[in-house]
Amino acid sequence: MTDGSPVPAPRPSTETVEEPRSSRGLFVTLEGGDGVGKTTQAALLQEWLTDAGRTVVRTREPGGTEVGLLIRDIVLHHRGEVAPRAEALLYAADRAHHIATVVRPALARGEVVIQDRYIDSSVAYQGAGRVLGRDEVRELSLWATEGLLPDLTVLLDLDPSVARARLDADDKPFDRLEAEKESFHARVRAEFLTLAAAEPDRFLVLDAAIPAAELAAVVRDRIATLLG
Repeated sequence: MTDGSPVPAPRPSTETVEEPRSSRGLFVTLEGGDGVGKTTQAALLQEWLTDAGRTVVRTREPGGTEVGLLIRDIVLHHRGEVAPRAEALLYAADRAHHIATVVRPALARGEVVIQDRYIDSSVAYQGAGRVLGRDEVRELSLWATEGLLPDLTVLLDLDPSVARARLDADDKPFDRLEAEKESFHARVRAEFLTLAAAEPDRFLVLDAAIPAAELAAVVRDRIATLLG
């Protein structure tokens, strides 16, 4: 019974949902600043797993779905201003749709998902880079994804000035985040390292300055352990 006072609505749960390893595939994310080599490592890992007979879904955020491509164009290529909170919400919207329609179905089929960027990127770029707050941005993404965390997050760490030189060498126009000031990218890098230190079992931190083939070998060793 109650005294007639309104009963507060329950807050959405952001607790992580752990699924038995035997019942699903493997979820691997690659994180790090712009220009650290995530695309290269994702391609090498996909090739190795495919050759080993595994079914691989390689995807990215934002932009892993048709809806995501529209959101990606807004958050990365829109010429006008996008308010920081609106930016964070757009990333969360992309993530909610992407996880529900691409990632979870693939994991349920027992496949390996290799994903370029996930929750940690939002915490680093919007939480630290945009100074919106780590906890707020993480809670938003955990709610959007029903608490799904990767089995392994490969963090490719590189000094932002070196990463910028790599981007300059590509001779491509910078997107909205790549074009941010050095101080922004320094905050992003520091936050990634803080996140990794807080969850050492999930993160594999690698020096992105070493040759790509050597990095790939270390990643393969960790993946092989997870696959048993």
